[in-house]
Amino acid sequence: MITCVRLMLLLFSLLLPLPLWAAGGKILAADLVEDGQQINLTSERYVGILKELQTRYHFSREELDRLFAGVAIQKRVLELMDTQAEAKPYYDYFPRFITDEVVREGREKIKQYREVLDKIEAQMGVEKEIVVAIWGIETRYGKYKGGFNMFRTLNTMFDAYPRRRNFYRQQLIEFLLLCRDNKIDPLSVTGSYGGAFGQTQFIPSSFREYAVDFDGDGRRDVWNSVPDILASIANYLRRYAWVYQAPIYGELGNHLNEESLLAAARQGLQTLLPLKKVKDVQKVDLKPSPGDKGVVVVELELDDHGGMRYVAGYPNFQAITKWNNSKRYAMAVTELAARY
Repeated sequence: MITCVRLMLLLFSLLLPLPLWAAGGKILAADLVEDGQQINLTSERYVGILKELQTRYHFSREELDRLFAGVAIQKRVLELMDTQAEAKPYYDYFPRFITDEVVREGREKIKQYREVLDKIEAQMGVEKEIVVAIWGIETRYGKYKGGFNMFRTLNTMFDAYPRRRNFYRQQLIEFLLLCRDNKIDPLSVTGSYGGAFGQTQFIPSSFREYAVDFDGDGRRDVWNSVPDILASIANYLRRYAWVYQAPIYGELGNHLNEESLLAAARQGLQTLLPLKKVKDVQKVDLKPSPGDKGVVVVELELDDHGGMRYVAGYPNFQAITKWNNSKRYAMAVTELAARY
């Protein structure tokens, strides 16, 4: 039961702009719920999604009653969503993923799976080091796949995380569809607090779109089949126009020489600049961009004293950000791959 204080917070939150309430403000989604609070299946959003699952996707009422009976909020999921590592400065972010042990393990994995990695590289045109680096950062080469119940996580996000409610509504549907297609009990799958699962840490829609059967057993198994796991990672990047042996980034120095470049860096990954402009302004030598496509200007924090490192992110860098929309993530993948 929501306490009086919680109820007051809820009423107050309705007066706030949604982005402030859901992210970055004093009142966060986790403040408005109790752990274990049962989801109201008679609410408008649940009536709507259950109707869609029945009429559009042909789930039976009996199956939906079984799955959704007693589904409850997991407060920890909401707390973690507001403290994600990608929000940390780069000097604090990359040491969480790039260590001597992680590098050593990655080199061993490349040796162990050399044959399958060579085949993937030849067929999909994605370097084996990049594939293994993503595997390493996502799940430490399969060691850590997440212990959150996927069905509960997706329902928690759909019901109690307004900022991304529409996104998680679709992921909940996609999850139920992939479980049906692959004969998996939806209540048995575990994953991350963000709703990703398997050694690839695909969200449900990414699994349905990009996962591949590379070992030829008729299943797309991103939980246990290393060939499927590695090929699925490569396929994702390939589908986002990865260019084999093309540059990923170029160094721009510790300062930007023009306000337009600084503005582009602050605006984020959607702002592309002509490579020639970046070269001319920074007076640096940069490799050509495939298809003469634009680059992003990336700002990376070096320390807590304001020190910065700037790089130009080529289309391959941008492809990595399609996997995880974070400049820090893309840089960590690239730098880990370079150490193998």
